[in-house]
Amino acid sequence: MKTQPIVPAHIDFGAAPDHLPRAPDFGDVYHPQVGALAQARHVFLGGNRLPQRWAGRSRFVILETGFGLGNNFLATWDAWRADPARCQRLHFVSIERHPPTREDLARAHAGSALPELAAELVHAWPPLTPNLHTLEFEDGRVQLLLALGDVAALLPGLRVQADAFFLDGFAPACNAEMWQPRVLAALGRKAARGATLATWSVAREVREGLATAGFELQRAAGIGGKREITIGQWAPRFVPRHLPDAAVAAREAVVVGAGLAGAAVAAALARQGLAVTVLERHAGAAGEASGNLAGIFHGTVNAADGPYARLYRAAALQAQRDHGTALARGAVAGCVGGLLRLDLRPEGLPGMHALLRRAGLPAGYVQALSAEAASQRAGARIPAPAWHYPGGGWLSPPQWVVQALAEPGVRFVPRVDVASLARTAAGWALHDRQGRLVATAPLVVLAHTASAAGLLAGLGLPRWPLHHTRGQVTYWAGDAGGPLRLPVAGDGYALPLPDGGVLCGATRQDELAEAVGVDATVRSTDHELNLERLLRLTGLPAPPDPARWLGRVGWRLHADDRLPIVGALPRAELDARAQRRDQARLLPRESGLFVLTALGARGLTLAPLLARLVAAQATGSPWPLEQDLADAIDPARWLVRSARAAAGEPRIQAPAGG
Repeated sequence: MKTQPIVPAHIDFGAAPDHLPRAPDFGDVYHPQVGALAQARHVFLGGNRLPQRWAGRSRFVILETGFGLGNNFLATWDAWRADPARCQRLHFVSIERHPPTREDLARAHAGSALPELAAELVHAWPPLTPNLHTLEFEDGRVQLLLALGDVAALLPGLRVQADAFFLDGFAPACNAEMWQPRVLAALGRKAARGATLATWSVAREVREGLATAGFELQRAAGIGGKREITIGQWAPRFVPRHLPDAAVAAREAVVVGAGLAGAAVAAALARQGLAVTVLERHAGAAGEASGNLAGIFHGTVNAADGPYARLYRAAALQAQRDHGTALARGAVAGCVGGLLRLDLRPEGLPGMHALLRRAGLPAGYVQALSAEAASQRAGARIPAPAWHYPGGGWLSPPQWVVQALAEPGVRFVPRVDVASLARTAAGWALHDRQGRLVATAPLVVLAHTASAAGLLAGLGLPRWPLHHTRGQVTYWAGDAGGPLRLPVAGDGYALPLPDGGVLCGATRQDELAEAVGVDATVRSTDHELNLERLLRLTGLPAPPDPARWLGRVGWRLHADDRLPIVGALPRAELDARAQRRDQARLLPRESGLFVLTALGARGLTLAPLLARLVAAQATGSPWPLEQDLADAIDPARWLVRSARAAAGEPRIQAPAGG
């Protein structure tokens, strides 16, 4: 999906105290004189029979067209809070083409009747980048999935089944694109059984479009001088055909592997209410690549803004939120204080500025800095212009893993080496190398790097094209207030440790999969390679005494396209004549079997978002990624490529992110 830069809302707040916030570009106001919260409660909550309809449910999903200033969300959150019979989890999905800046959002809610909730929303407000942002409140029990962009472009790619629709936005006469028939028709394809809708509009073209989409409509009393509103229930004559759904009705799950991927997905499933057991073959968590002393996370910029750039941007913003929360709890070392990534393109700084103008990416996500400005931020000599990611930083992976495994509902079991997997009537049975049954569960997530591929081969699933690279990091202790102020990446990376030391690396040597775990010896030649790159990146020399140089070896796992492998596993037996294979989203799935692996060197960046994707797929919650991005990282993508190649379609290679 081609993304467009986000243009923030132009809001006229006026000078008079009773002036209504107005959108001059649309010639309309954000809410009537009676007040935004009064309209939200009467039209959208009352029109959808809320809070009564969510009573006692484990999950309730609302889809809104037109987030505006967020008053409908705040009113819904407030009603959820006040309701003793509330649903366990509230998912509020809202689409907005022109969101307010953080400053304008704060101004709009300066006198809010819900000051505590409004302040939390303003604090969580993301940089205004395209596509999806997951904001979590109430310890994750209330989730706001913001979809920033054009509703007609975004709506088809959302994986959501809504229980209620809030159709807001400026009047059809002022904003016809939001109310066009194809947008209204798409709503029916996002409706769960028994879904309801409400909108203040009674325009004929709106009602006709909704009726065509399968909604039975009624008129109800309006508010604030508006005589009538529209309410409705989804009752289609023909139920639209939905894509295959991998969700399972499970209360328990088993995750294999306790590295970054396994810990992240275990925590994500536990936050969805599942009891999760994590099996790990080592004596402790983070025993392999996730055991490095420290690692970096950041986004990427790419001129084409293709799948790589969009995926890593969404992941980096989620990582910033998650890692910031972990650091605030005080149990994890690290810093979400910015990261520099060198850019050696021939066009230099002017080319970087031109790329930013075309992409429309905000300074809250990325900035282009001269070598001099980058050096000043880093406290070291940076030899070239650099991208500055304000939400990037560094973190201790093993400490983060331990904290994730401490999520309520997660049980960690070490020294269990899962060697085989078998289908059962109740789900899946896992056995160790002696053939002993070690666990059963209706839901299993394989997150243990290369070993996952071996288990799946036993089920008849084809092996993925995987590659290992051996990586060694170099680090040393220092004095407090060391020379490096923030992480620097490019050809390798360097980051400041809390004691004033530096960690740098990492080497990249291809290794055979069979050799993994055989040679973990720290090599002096690898130390020298790391230190040469450190000098090129930052101008910083290593301590002259090699006895101070410490190191650690780990193996990264990559797919051939350098994208992670995430999601529900395709069914092993497919009818070649009846089953289309040219799109991953069309393939039927093994019930209750998921994978999260091949994160390469970007585990700290990718794990928080992709763990949420697996949890959403497994439970039927709204996906935090659009369908086309989920397709790009789908475990079935090689089946799709083979089918397309057999049909003579050219293969399109997505560009790597920078």
